Amino acid sequence: MEEQGTTTRRGSVAWALVITSVAGFMAALDNLVVTTALPSIRRDLGGGLADLEWTVSAYTLTFAVLLMFGAALGDRFGRRKLFVIGIGIFSTASAAAALAPGMGELIAARAVQGVGAAILMPLTLTLLTAAVPAERRGTAFGIWGAANGVAVATGPLIGGALTEHVSWHWIFWLNVPLGLLLIPLARLRLDESRGPNARLDIPGTLLASGGLFGLVYGLIRGTADGWTSTWVLTGLIVGAVLLGGFVRHGIRGKNPMLPMRLFRSRAFSAINAASLLMFLGMFGSIFLLSQFLQGVGGYSPMEAGVRMLPWTGMPLLLAPIAGAVSDRIGGRPVVATGLALQAIGLALFALVISPDVSYASQLPAMVISGIGMSLFFAPSAHLVMSSVRPEEQGIASGANNALREVGGALGIAVLASVFSAQGGYESAARFADGLSPALWVGASAVALGAVAALAAPRLRRTETAVRPVDDRERVAAAG
Repeated sequence: MEEQGTTTRRGSVAWALVITSVAGFMAALDNLVVTTALPSIRRDLGGGLADLEWTVSAYTLTFAVLLMFGAALGDRFGRRKLFVIGIGIFSTASAAAALAPGMGELIAARAVQGVGAAILMPLTLTLLTAAVPAERRGTAFGIWGAANGVAVATGPLIGGALTEHVSWHWIFWLNVPLGLLLIPLARLRLDESRGPNARLDIPGTLLASGGLFGLVYGLIRGTADGWTSTWVLTGLIVGAVLLGGFVRHGIRGKNPMLPMRLFRSRAFSAINAASLLMFLGMFGSIFLLSQFLQGVGGYSPMEAGVRMLPWTGMPLLLAPIAGAVSDRIGGRPVVATGLALQAIGLALFALVISPDVSYASQLPAMVISGIGMSLFFAPSAHLVMSSVRPEEQGIASGANNALREVGGALGIAVLASVFSAQGGYESAARFADGLSPALWVGASAVALGAVAALAAPRLRRTETAVRPVDDRERVAAAG
C-alpha cells in the first residue's frame, strides 16, 4: 500500500540498506559498548556506583520512553527529515560525551544520545520499507537485523578494545564520523515519506518519562541516601503516581501512544512481561559482570569483552536456528526454554562467583546464558506480532521494544541496589559479596519471565499470513 506523502524521486535500494543498517548499528551499539569502559570512566571522572548506573540508564531510559514518540514525529513531519535530525542529535551528543569533564556532564550527554537514538532507530525500518520492493523486504530486514545483532554481540568487545588501545573517549568519538557521513547520504539517497493519520501523544510521553525517571532515580539512590529519605521517597511515589496516570491515559485518552486495550490479550501481556523481566535480569547482570571481570578478574577491557562473547555473541550463531525451530513447534516453548536457560546461567554465575574464581569456572554459565538469549529474540518478536491484529502491529512492536529498554534500565537500578547493599568496590571480596545476591535477583527475574511466557496461550495460525499488510505493519513485524 502506498503511503501518503511519498515523493516520486527514486532512491537506491542498496543505499537505503547501507544507510539504515549503519544507523541502526550505531544506535544499538551504544546499549552495551559502555559496559566494558565503566571501570576506566570511573577512574578518570570519579563518581560512585550510582553515577555508573546513570551512565548506562540515562541512555536506555530516554531511548525507551521516546521510541514510539520518535516514530510518530517521523510519520507526521517527514521520516527522512527526522532521521537526519536524529542522527545529528546523536552525533552531537556523542561528541559531548567524549569531551565530558565530569560524570554529570557525561550522564547528561548520554541522555541526549538516547533522544537521538529514539528518533533515528524506529525510522531506519520505515525508510527501508519505503525504498525496498515488497518481494525483497524479507532479505533487507534480515540484513538490517544482522547489523543490529552484530552491534549487541560486539558492543562489550568494541568498547573494551577502544578503551584499552586508545581511550574510553573513543567509544563516543566513533559515532561522530559515522554521523557526519550518514547525514549527507541520507539527504541525497533516501526518499521522503510520511505516515497516514500520524498523531503525537505528548501527555502520554510526559507521563511515561516522568514516571520512569522517578522510579529509576529512587531505586538508584535508595541504598546511598536511605530508602526513607525525602528525595528517594518522592521519586518512588511520584514515579508510581505518574505511571498510574499513564495507564489511565492509555485507557481513556484519545489516540494514546500505548493503548491499554492491547493488554486485554493474555498473549500480548505475557510476552511483554517476559521481555521486560528478561532484560531486567540480563542487562543488570552484564552491567556488574563486566566490571567484575576487570576489577576482580584482572582482565583488561578488551580481554573482558572477548571473554563475554560466549554470552553476548551466541545469538549470531543460534538465533536463525531458534527462529526455524519456533516455526515448527511454536514460539512459546522456545521462548520459555530460552528464558529458563538464561536463568540457569545466571544462577550458575551466582554459585561460582568468588574473589579468586577462574574464567573456566564461569564459562559454562556464559555459554548457557548465551544459548538462552539466542532462543529468546526471534521467537519473542513473532509472538508479539501474533498476539495483536495486523493494524495494531506497529504499536505492539514499539511497545515491546520500549518495555525491553525499560527492563534494562530497571535491571541496572535494581541489581546495583542489591549489590551496593551487600558489597562494594573496596576489595575483591566485597565485590563478590555484592555480586552474588545481585545475580540471584537477576536469575529470579528471568525465571519469572519464563513463567510469564508459559502463561501465554497457544496461538493458532491466523489470517494474517494471507491478509495484505501495509508498509508500517511490515516494518513492525521486522522489528
